[in-house]
Amino acid sequence: MKIISKILPIVLLAFLINACNQDFLDTKPANSLSQTAVWSDPNLVELFVNEMYRGIGHGHHECEVGSMTDESHFIHNYGTNQVVASLITPSDIGQWSADNQNAYRWPNVYGYLRNANMFFENIDKVPFKDEEWRNRLKGEVHFLIAFYYHNLVRTHGGVPIITKTYGLTDKFEVPRNSLKECVDYIIKNCDEASALLPVKQEGAALGRANKAAAMSIKSRILLWAASDLTHVAWYSSYPNPEYVTIPGDRAAAWTAARDAAKAVIDLNAFSLEQTTGDPFTDYTALFIKKSSPEHIFSRYFIKSNGWDSEDSNTHSPLFNGPNGYAAWAGNTPIQALVDDYEMKDGTKFSWSNPTQAKAPYVNRDPRFYATILYDKAPWRKRPATLVANDPIGLISIRTVYAGLDRNSAKTPGLDTREGPQQTWNGGYTGYYLRKAIDITVDPEFVYDGANQEVPWTFFRLGEIYLNYAEACIELNQDTEAKLYINKLRTRAGMPAITETGDALRQRYRNERRIEMAFEQSRYFDVRRWLIGSTTQNKQTKGIVIDEFSDGRVEYATREVGQVRGWNERTNFLPILQDEMNRNKLLVQNPGY
Repeated sequence: MKIISKILPIVLLAFLINACNQDFLDTKPANSLSQTAVWSDPNLVELFVNEMYRGIGHGHHECEVGSMTDESHFIHNYGTNQVVASLITPSDIGQWSADNQNAYRWPNVYGYLRNANMFFENIDKVPFKDEEWRNRLKGEVHFLIAFYYHNLVRTHGGVPIITKTYGLTDKFEVPRNSLKECVDYIIKNCDEASALLPVKQEGAALGRANKAAAMSIKSRILLWAASDLTHVAWYSSYPNPEYVTIPGDRAAAWTAARDAAKAVIDLNAFSLEQTTGDPFTDYTALFIKKSSPEHIFSRYFIKSNGWDSEDSNTHSPLFNGPNGYAAWAGNTPIQALVDDYEMKDGTKFSWSNPTQAKAPYVNRDPRFYATILYDKAPWRKRPATLVANDPIGLISIRTVYAGLDRNSAKTPGLDTREGPQQTWNGGYTGYYLRKAIDITVDPEFVYDGANQEVPWTFFRLGEIYLNYAEACIELNQDTEAKLYINKLRTRAGMPAITETGDALRQRYRNERRIEMAFEQSRYFDVRRWLIGSTTQNKQTKGIVIDEFSDGRVEYATREVGQVRGWNERTNFLPILQDEMNRNKLLVQNPGY
């Protein structure tokens, strides 16, 4: 990671500063620094802030947020089954309690918020000779506070707003703030960050917070706060609706969301990835390139010398690649997502259409080919053990039969659980993830430094266009909405949409599903639109492909064995029982 990853993490520094001033801790360790030393040296303060950037996480983890919604199936479970079946409880929130999701975990996020509070309690004492340096760090920490809380609030609703540090001897009983107070606090920090930071960062500062990124948090949280989730009484007899809903004028909320998105657009500092005439290449490059005019704020990575922590590096080619490439499969796209990609002419795909059912991967939205690996999709060269089976490098899902029926001898696909290599790492759905994976990285040698350097982009102009369009739709400004939706569709090589009213709303929602696939958007969109009962209640399906000796190929969808279900309470996560036990003033979310 540029800047942040070039500096060794100051974990011991953060630990020491968090420690209380007890006598037995007064002995000065040889490998750490005292509070006095840190707050006396601007360079150490900079390192302290660098460490805080770890709290934003990234999305290239082994288990992705998409596998907790209707994007993908994580084949190794890791607690995702509890989440998609709506079986989480205050004592077991499944994958949400895993290190993969540290950026959303209550205890972890509040640890970083404590460091942020400590920063503001001490920053004005630091002997900076350059006030611009001090102000820049202040702006970055305001941004980080907004980012931390926007993750907590979208997963938990109203949470305690903590603005001071607590010691071990301090009594910690703090009630939840209302959801409106939390959103207002996020916006306040976004505005304060915006006033102190440059519009964008370049060169050596790339990867640090900027004004546009702070404004993008504001756009995202205001869109979320205007949505049905926070304005419709989806809960039953919950006595504290202020923790999960926001009272007030919906039109005013949508107007605020629209204006926040337009403010980012009007900076004129970013543009869509330049088109080359090949939509597949353009969309692919957007998520692989280290620098794009569309990227507003990203986390960057560098090559390691071997296996490295997921926190500071990314191994997506290994985590998500097919087993026939000596990879672990991981987050495998499900049929529901595949079917939602339109045909190239903008019409819906349908298994009821005989022509489409016979060739389901022909003439689809170019973003399909850039996002999902399907049977016969071109990929990289095979490992030496399988290159004789596939000298070209094509994804192999189908079972090939020697005769005219399934009673004849068969040869399973190389990338299936019946294939010749690492069957336990084969996917169940018949698809693998392609988006944001560098095809030049060989997953077979990840332990020798074969991690990829693909950045994780938290905010990009494409999302802001969608945010703006959605708010416009809800304000009955359809023409303006279509203008920005169609900018993205044109970039993707898709025809313009022409609908109005609710038909436009539904078309937009599918467009957002496709454009933002695997960018940690869908999980929250499903909840803020209150559509979980229709989208998350379906069984996990994949594809079965059989080829016979006469050249006939048959496609059939099938359930892959993951039970899914929906309970409205999972619009928000429960507050962990451990946190409820520590803080008696906390009130649990509805339904738990």
